[in-house]
Amino acid sequence: MAKKSKKQQQPGGTPATVALTAAGVPYTVHSYDHDPAHPSYGEEAAEAMGVSPERVFKTLVADVDGTLTVAVVPVAGQLDLKALAAAVGGKRAAMADPALAERTTGYVRGGISPLGQRKKLPTVLDESAAVHPTVCVSAGRRGLEVELAPDDLAKLTEAVVASIGRA
Repeated sequence: MAKKSKKQQQPGGTPATVALTAAGVPYTVHSYDHDPAHPSYGEEAAEAMGVSPERVFKTLVADVDGTLTVAVVPVAGQLDLKALAAAVGGKRAAMADPALAERTTGYVRGGISPLGQRKKLPTVLDESAAVHPTVCVSAGRRGLEVELAPDDLAKLTEAVVASIGRA
């Protein structure tokens, strides 16, 4: 398990790191060797980085009343679809088709970042992020995470902050 951390991504980084750099937001990139056999992308990231799973957030794409919506929740829990729908004023939410999520965001499953997506989608960040000085989210590739302040994440994604995660 190679663990490397570096401040700021070199030119030609992922769309997520390019967006962070363009916004002037401080962040740290963490890379690790992705194991395709690992059962959970998020748990693998937490283990590889030595970070609590409560601080590592997964990016999920759901369909809320016909609108693709991004949910950012801790890998230590699950997404509450009913709460996600309520957070964006919707009635019903279901997980989006993975192929549609990949095409719409421009990222592959397991590497979908809430930042730098091909198409800007409504985003909801679980309120538990606020208790941490920094959180980690995918930097746009499997085996690559970006660590940043939750307020910066919310601001850059124009996220609604709500209780959408459950243990």
